[in-house]
Amino acid sequence: MGSSFSCCGSGKVDEGLNLGGGDSPWRIFTYKELHAATNGFSEDNKLGEGGFGSVYWGKTSDGLQIAVKKLKSMNSKAEMEFAVEVEVLGRVRHKNLLGLRGYCAGNDQRLIVYDYMPNLSLLSHLHGQFAGEVQLDWKKRMKVAIGSAEGLLYLHHEVTPHIIHRDVKASNVLLDSNFEPLVADFGFAKLIPEGVSHMTTRVKGTLGYLAPEYAMWGKVSESCDVYSFGILLLELVTGRKPIEKLPGGVKRTITEWAEPMIVKGKFRDLVDPKLRGNFDENQLKQAINAAALCVQSEPEKRPNMKEVVGLLKGYEPKGKVMQMRIESIKYGDDLMALDRGSDDDDGNGCGGGHDEESRSEYGVFGAMDVQKMQDPYKRYGEEKMGRRGCESVH
Repeated sequence: MGSSFSCCGSGKVDEGLNLGGGDSPWRIFTYKELHAATNGFSEDNKLGEGGFGSVYWGKTSDGLQIAVKKLKSMNSKAEMEFAVEVEVLGRVRHKNLLGLRGYCAGNDQRLIVYDYMPNLSLLSHLHGQFAGEVQLDWKKRMKVAIGSAEGLLYLHHEVTPHIIHRDVKASNVLLDSNFEPLVADFGFAKLIPEGVSHMTTRVKGTLGYLAPEYAMWGKVSESCDVYSFGILLLELVTGRKPIEKLPGGVKRTITEWAEPMIVKGKFRDLVDPKLRGNFDENQLKQAINAAALCVQSEPEKRPNMKEVVGLLKGYEPKGKVMQMRIESIKYGDDLMALDRGSDDDDGNGCGGGHDEESRSEYGVFGAMDVQKMQDPYKRYGEEKMGRRGCESVH
């Protein structure tokens, strides 16, 4: 990183430096602070793990719950991902984007600090530890859809330079205590200079969500995020994974499964059976229409995120009609062979990574039981009063 980040890894500085401004100030943390907040990066505090490293739950001395991403190794790739994420997070200010709480950049440590989201990720509710509880009713799902779309709209159209996320998926949509969605994990993000419509780059992201022109030729534009959002929207409505494994080992994408029913207008048959028929018919049509437009195989046929938000809110953009055919294309066998998430038997996968170091299936916040985490400052207080350690909560 050079001199662009202050060295906070030694633990010699007791107080972090407050920076930023507005409603979401961020600061530089010391390694000592983050070590204490996470109980020494305890396994019990681990939220998720992937090729980038691990994410831990923590609690600061002033009571703030945080999530700390600790990068595993300081190679050039990890360094770049850290730099990109901190830069992007420092720029964005939107209620549906997970902003930067702070970071620590020492000689051999790189850590990013976020606000902790108590309802974890959308993935954990659709396919993971909370799936059986069906906390996500239809109203909450539409709230997640519209909020996520508005976050992407901000990235594509309102912040300068425009930002392409490149890894929109269920594990990167986090949910706060009110199930307000926050799009997270900007390690793969691309800043697009003014006047540039698309770029060619190395493919990163998660198979099942990748737009075909990006997966096959590395062409990235805002339209790639639109495609990924369309898959996410189908996932929200149907409760199905982007890629699922059928008997005999054959893999099928969610668009292949959904298209026959969309063509026949059988929208009700698409709805997640866990909702037991409790959904709004008009909103269903709006969501399916938006999703079908988003996952068109040709980028120029997809709407932009302003139009997507309008569709989800019931405003028909001029010239757009109900899209009765997806016209998506199937991933090639060579790409499908890279998919690992649909091979999982525990229902927790979300599609394999398309990078040599796979990302955590659960993104920023994982599937660990929240109840396992111990409050480091509660324990410290109990020890000072003469207790021997803190009771484990299972």
